[in-house]
Amino acid sequence: MAAAGAEERRGLCGAAGPERGPGPGPLGSLLSRLPLAPAPAPRRRTASQCKPEPPLLRTSKRTIYTAGRPPWYSETGAPVDEAFVIGLCGGSASGKTTVATRIIEALDVPWVVLLSMDSFYKVLDEGQQALAARSDYNFDHPDAFDFELLISVLRKLKKGKSVKVPVYDFTTHSRRREWKTVYGANVIVFEGILAFANKELLKLLDMKVFVDTDSDIRLVRRLQRDIMERGRDVAGVIKQYNKFVKPAFEQYIEPTVQVADIVVPRGGENFVALDLIVQHVHSQLEKVRQGAALASAHQGQPLPKTLSVLESTPQVRGMHTIIRNKDTTRDEFIFYSKRLMRLLIEHALSFLPLKSVTVETPQGTTYEGKRFHRQRITGVSILRAGETMEQALTAVCKDIRLGKILIQTNLDTGEPELHYLRLPKEISEDYVILMDSTVSTGAAAMMAVRVLLDHDVQEDRIFLLSLLMAEMGVHSVAYAFPRVHIITTAVDKRVNEEFHIIPGIGNFGDRYFGTDGPSAWCESDGVNC
Repeated sequence: MAAAGAEERRGLCGAAGPERGPGPGPLGSLLSRLPLAPAPAPRRRTASQCKPEPPLLRTSKRTIYTAGRPPWYSETGAPVDEAFVIGLCGGSASGKTTVATRIIEALDVPWVVLLSMDSFYKVLDEGQQALAARSDYNFDHPDAFDFELLISVLRKLKKGKSVKVPVYDFTTHSRRREWKTVYGANVIVFEGILAFANKELLKLLDMKVFVDTDSDIRLVRRLQRDIMERGRDVAGVIKQYNKFVKPAFEQYIEPTVQVADIVVPRGGENFVALDLIVQHVHSQLEKVRQGAALASAHQGQPLPKTLSVLESTPQVRGMHTIIRNKDTTRDEFIFYSKRLMRLLIEHALSFLPLKSVTVETPQGTTYEGKRFHRQRITGVSILRAGETMEQALTAVCKDIRLGKILIQTNLDTGEPELHYLRLPKEISEDYVILMDSTVSTGAAAMMAVRVLLDHDVQEDRIFLLSLLMAEMGVHSVAYAFPRVHIITTAVDKRVNEEFHIIPGIGNFGDRYFGTDGPSAWCESDGVNC
């Protein structure tokens, strides 16, 4: 293939560029304002200058999260419905990114994924690398994109699963070693010059929008960018445009306008067209059942076999008496909570797979013992209260790796939402101890388990530990994930209308950390804040 056109586009950083040839009229006037003198030598763009997409989008009114997932899970732990995917196609510098931003602002939904086709350029061989270095590789041709990977990623995102998205380095014409993790959302906005060029890709798009901007305007945007930001001259930019970019647009991009549901002339400034798009998306989202249907129908049924409750010895019952007492001081609450946590952790470790080993004692005799024979144990705490169990875990598990998940309640919907995630690398083969102080409905615990499964942790290697659980939460988790081990020190029978466990322990986080009143952090399984 011949020279690069699309790679001069925005990608992960930078602006976009057009394809069609200049026409008379406005173009001449606009060109006259551009600097025609020879520009300085272009500065080499370093990897640090190309920053990945931010995890959120700030507008004048609010912040829209572009990483995370909504709580659209049924009582089986599966997504209730698929995400709504908007496909944006158009020439380079047509304003696709502006249109995407305007749509997101007007939609007023909290969770959005922005996916750029520029992340899916193929890995080039040595010969193609040489062509790219001389600007003789055509990045606007369909063969330049890894459609197989793109379709796989978009299909998983649409189903609400987490995915790894490549990060393309426009300096070296290659993929970076570190890929970024992206999670499902209410709406996925996918944009690219060839967004409509593949039949399998088209099947994944719920709405197809073609952004149509005058070729003169698109060329001027390209000239302004390449001259002012990249130190190139007018003649060189126009030569590359006429030789590579314009033919690719006319052959591969412009014909796909026929499959578009909506054509948006003038890009992001066409507010009438944008309003129509937003109205349609809203009507589709209203059909989505937001929220997890918990397994309340299983109340009164025998507790699941995957549940293990620490034996209620006089010592254990005595510690429960202290931490449940509303008059217990904070110091005593912390002290006896830590004692219970230590007992709970030791109890949970007895369920890990052990193999028989023979060791030699200092007296020269042998001893038949047991040893943990798997790769690693990783602890993951559900913030904030689950973090209090980390000290007990590290005290009995030497060199254990730790991760954290923050799940907060949406005050408008009452649903748990994932806001923060930090997991150790290569966690898929680990035994994971998932920790939360209390589990009432099971909503946050189910979301946390779902996140671990999205990172390829095996279900039967997940151990959910909590000081206190309600029967409702136990049934919910066990019904959704029948192979997850559930381990606690006590199970209470009731959950009231405010999702407090009855008789319960109160707000564990507030009592442990000494904070008074409702907190922005989610306690009681992420539902009661």
